[in-house]
Amino acid sequence: MKLAGVLLCWVQLAFCAGCTQMSEQVEDPGAGPNGGFEITRSGLPVNWRVYSPRTIPEGSYELVLDRDDFREGAQSLCFRVKECSPTGGWHSPGITQELAADADTTYLVRFWIKSDGCDWTVSYGGVRAKTGVLETVDASEVEPGAWRLVERRVPVPAGHERLRFELSITSPGNLWIDDVRLEPVAG
Repeated sequence: MKLAGVLLCWVQLAFCAGCTQMSEQVEDPGAGPNGGFEITRSGLPVNWRVYSPRTIPEGSYELVLDRDDFREGAQSLCFRVKECSPTGGWHSPGITQELAADADTTYLVRFWIKSDGCDWTVSYGGVRAKTGVLETVDASEVEPGAWRLVERRVPVPAGHERLRFELSITSPGNLWIDDVRLEPVAG
């Protein structure tokens, strides 16, 4: 029996050795959504999943909390990307967050973004365990070089209990994001 347990342990270790961590996250329930990236720990914005240099080794980029260029609060989140995958999602630099949402409710997704040379996408929408209804804003919809406010009304369909926001950077350059809000629309 002990030999079987040891063998099982070795098989699990061998299986997990090929697994990679897709994102980093520091959680603090008291910090709320932290859409202004004001609350940080260990260089990461609290309550956001971050596709970071530690989880995406094939890219070359830096995650910076920029206290010189921001729209709200005292800092923005900046990605300085030298090299990255054009795939997006957890293959590229970025962030994601899911919040509890009411089905059959419309939410306002609002954020400020600024890009200097990089391509990016933001996907958002209602999700459940294995499926979702996501829409995408991409870099071509926003002029480069200046802060731009992006706002979208997002319906969360019946049967979906979460609202997802995901930023993916898909080419080299610099990108700043700040004041991300996911709020129900009144009425």
